[in-house]
Amino acid sequence: MKIGIIGAGQIGGTLTRRLRPLGHEVHVANSRDPRTLASLVTETGAVAVEAKDAPRGVDLVIVTIPECNVATLPKGLFVGVPASVVVVDTGNYYPRQRDGRIVEIESGMPESRWVEQKLERPVIKAFNNIYARHLLERGRPRGSPGRIALPVAGDDAKAKAVVLQLVDELGFDAVDAGGLDDSWRQQPGTPVYTTDLDAEGVRKALSAARRQRTPDWTATPKSPGNFANPA
Repeated sequence: MKIGIIGAGQIGGTLTRRLRPLGHEVHVANSRDPRTLASLVTETGAVAVEAKDAPRGVDLVIVTIPECNVATLPKGLFVGVPASVVVVDTGNYYPRQRDGRIVEIESGMPESRWVEQKLERPVIKAFNNIYARHLLERGRPRGSPGRIALPVAGDDAKAKAVVLQLVDELGFDAVDAGGLDDSWRQQPGTPVYTTDLDAEGVRKALSAARRQRTPDWTATPKSPGNFANPA
């Protein structure tokens, strides 16, 4: 596939490094000049582009930037992009650590539903519940004992099937986690978040999730602080 990645941080950089050896063509963008991605391009053979160009001429787009920056993406980012292009959101809402208060999410809207509204484009939620280093290093062939599973949530069955297949290619069992309104079950603070469970464990963890945000993942009047000192 031709894949556009918006965001070259921990998850975006890791996916670039993982997808290229699998034969996928990757166009990667960050919030700065594409020339700042020279090292990643040299390492992986990816193509550095501007964020506004990442969704153009590709089969799938991965948006992997801080939640607080989603609203600053170029206006009309997906205007003219065919409906067949799958959009993946890997984001997590970290109110106390980075993002500050996002009222809709604090009021119960699933994170990826909020992202979908900002992008004005349906999204599939994936790759948000695993540490970047584990995504880089812990993929295993299908059928391997203890293979880590990743939940994938979304409303479009065809688009979700593309992402489920991609998860498998990357070396992880893919678990259909329901529609996007169910994606809160894989948000930070839930039993499936950063726990490296197998497929059965992921299904049990999703079922055990509770919707109310815990204090660690709820904004305060002082939010945000940082990851070392949440506020």
